[in-house]
Amino acid sequence: MSRVLVKLGGTLLDTPESRQSLTAQIAGLLRDGHRTVVVHGGGKQMTQFLTERGIESRFVNGLRVTTPETMDAVVKVLAGTVNHDLVASFAGAGVQAVGVSGIDAGLVEAVQLDPELGQVGRVTGSNPALLNVLTENGFLPVVACLAGDRSGQMYNVNADQMAVACASAFAADDLVFLTDVDGVRDADGRVLPRLTIADCERLIADGVAAGGMQAKLNAAIAALTQGVERVRIANGKTPDVIRKLLAGETLGTVLTQGG
Repeated sequence: MSRVLVKLGGTLLDTPESRQSLTAQIAGLLRDGHRTVVVHGGGKQMTQFLTERGIESRFVNGLRVTTPETMDAVVKVLAGTVNHDLVASFAGAGVQAVGVSGIDAGLVEAVQLDPELGQVGRVTGSNPALLNVLTENGFLPVVACLAGDRSGQMYNVNADQMAVACASAFAADDLVFLTDVDGVRDADGRVLPRLTIADCERLIADGVAAGGMQAKLNAAIAALTQGVERVRIANGKTPDVIRKLLAGETLGTVLTQGG
């Protein structure tokens, strides 16, 4: 069966009900024999955690400025609360999930992206060994978006970029971005069912895809050029969304290299 990487946006993990719906769907993937990896975000949860402690969240070009104080919170929230809540939800769905981050077994390596951003990382490499060992033995890796360098420094990595790194390392057939939007839209607001790399580049150049969607398309282009066969972008709140996507139903946007 195919290899699937599912990236869950943090906005989809706000409530136990939403987590349970998504974990039940991913449990279905495993029952159907798909080797599966999950990467999750948690930006909204991070901002709430910092606000409650009187720490301001600052962003530059959409990336969270990560001071040592913020990095401590990133570890506690992303690799701690959010990751473990998700693993617990999978346990409730009968799935043997294992919470990890990019630091574990050298899964994802990074270097500092920009001194102005602090401990924000740019992915430089990935090692598939951990994902392969876990999935070959029936476990579901649930990956938090931390990475490290060879000196032992930790970095906060954008969740979409972490998903690309893991998908390419895992040689995923499908990279599924589940978000809170219905797909990629054209200038008139209509969801585009299919896109190629050239289409994505055109949408970005024309300013149609901007902000978060531009980042998604750049991530999709990177994944496709690194060997992932298909990238799918869809609304994670759609009932039974994962099964429908992989069954080829017209839902969201599917992106391929070309043709």
